[in-house]
Amino acid sequence: MSIERKDEHDHGQWMREKDLTPVEKTFLTTLIWMDTRFRIVDYLELLETLYYRVNLQMPKSHTEQYNLDNKFWYWYPLYALGSFSTIAYVVAALSGALLGFYYAPATTGDPSSAYNQLAFIMTDLNFGFMLRSIHRWSAQVMVAAVFLHMLRVYFTGAYKEPRELNWIIGIILISLTMVFGYTGYLLPWDQLAFWAGQIGVEMSLSIPLAGEWVAQLIFGGFSLGQATLQRMYILHVFLLPFVVTTIIAVHIAIVWIQGIAEPH
Repeated sequence: MSIERKDEHDHGQWMREKDLTPVEKTFLTTLIWMDTRFRIVDYLELLETLYYRVNLQMPKSHTEQYNLDNKFWYWYPLYALGSFSTIAYVVAALSGALLGFYYAPATTGDPSSAYNQLAFIMTDLNFGFMLRSIHRWSAQVMVAAVFLHMLRVYFTGAYKEPRELNWIIGIILISLTMVFGYTGYLLPWDQLAFWAGQIGVEMSLSIPLAGEWVAQLIFGGFSLGQATLQRMYILHVFLLPFVVTTIIAVHIAIVWIQGIAEPH
């Protein structure tokens, strides 16, 4: 009998001797099957060892220094704003992906067909009004949560050494969140979207030296049209989601390595 088969046999006998629930047996059986073939447990142990080695290099937090693990801060809900904004982003991404099945910008001719598609989603599509409302409100909640999260980090001094790099990443994220919201604001192509786009064109043209180049690149010209809507759609659906998701993953990974900076 090979070593792998012997290990599976021993694990199976151990599970039969223990009083395990069906869910626990299923989980352990799956884990053993995966571990025998892909050494899952070994890699998890390597990651755990790496985490503790990195974590030992970081300065101790206020909670660790004074053994306050069981204390409850009256401002503790403010420390959930980062997770709350991430959840709102996931909800917005999922609802936006579903909306993408029914919305598309006009590729030729009159861009007002985008508004007609939105009207179809809101009035004729089953659960379309609810789906678009979930997407809109989750996006607005995300913007508010990210803004409040940045305020909490600033006023509690969590941006200081050794977390200054993550603070810069957070500034990049809130800037991209604003761009996310602006590009999505233009996609309905209603009156509000038109004037918001016009303001964007004028702001681009006001940039010294590179203003005309920026306006042509982002808005497709000096006036709004089909090219503007198409560019906003590409930014909102194809470019920003991948960029923002990657930066959020890096941001969360750094928080996981350094730990949450409690107030001092």
